[in-house]
This record gives sequence, structure tokens and C-alpha cells, in this order.
Amino acid sequence: MDDKPTLPEPFWRTKTLEAMTRDEWESLCDGCGRCCLVKLEDEDTGRIHATDIGCRLFDAGTCRCKDYPNRSTIVPDCVTLTPRDVRELPWLPPTCAYRLVGEGRDLPWWHPLVSGDPETVVAAGISVRDRVYASEDDVADDDVPERIVNWPLRWPRAARHAK
Repeated sequence: MDDKPTLPEPFWRTKTLEAMTRDEWESLCDGCGRCCLVKLEDEDTGRIHATDIGCRLFDAGTCRCKDYPNRSTIVPDCVTLTPRDVRELPWLPPTCAYRLVGEGRDLPWWHPLVSGDPETVVAAGISVRDRVYASEDDVADDDVPERIVNWPLRWPRAARHAK
């Protein structure tokens, strides 16, 4: 007979995005910083291209916003994600926990809610730490297209398999 206590399922497996508390919602962010990279949309095709340029409020060393509570006021095109946005925005990285949970998928091994360690996001190659070229304030508008990169919109090899 197994006397092991049964642990409750984690909230992201039992709740919809809409049913999550604010703290639960915020904890889904793994702190990778991919959504804080400047994106360009091709006017002809609508295709989204990621760059390795960070938002003016993005701290590339910590992968956090320098003024999270006021970000939408300071950067008007900053998106405050909602469950609806998660399901509709084409530029959310495929690794984004909001996107994964919104699609009914589980969080991967490297997510801090699973691993218990925020550094697994770095170890899995998900984090943009040490991969940001510059802040958008330091790059001329004409030079931004030259900074298009593919990696923010892909799953890194290191992140695909459980450690």
C-alpha cells in the first residue's frame, strides 16, 4: 500500500488563463525576455520578424522591465497581456508559458514553476540574457531591420528535452 500523499495538481493544469489569480498569472512569466525584444511586421505579408534589440525599458542583464508597473505609459506600444491576447497575438514566442497554457499544454522542465530555479530558463537557452545587441534607444531606426534574428521565435535545442 502506498502511503504517499497525493499532491494537488499545479494551478496551470487545472485553471484556465481567465480563472487565474493575478499572482498566478504573473508567475507564468518565466522571465526569458523574448517578448521584450523589438519586433517588425512585414507590411506586405504581415509576417512578424524578431530582432535582438531590447525595448527601452528592458534590462538585458536581469531580463526584467526597469519600470514594470508603468511600462504601458512609458512605452505606449507595450502590450499588457490578457488571456485573449495570448490566444491572438502571432508574435508570442512558441516557448511562452502563457501561450503554452492557453493552448492546453503543460509547462516545460525549464520553467521556474516546474524546476524551482529561475536559472533553468538560461540553461535551456530560452532566456535572452547575453543575446541582446542593444536597447532600441541606441539603434537608429534604419538599422533595426539589420538586427532581425530567428532564434526568439524558435525552440532552442537545449529546451526540447527534460534534463
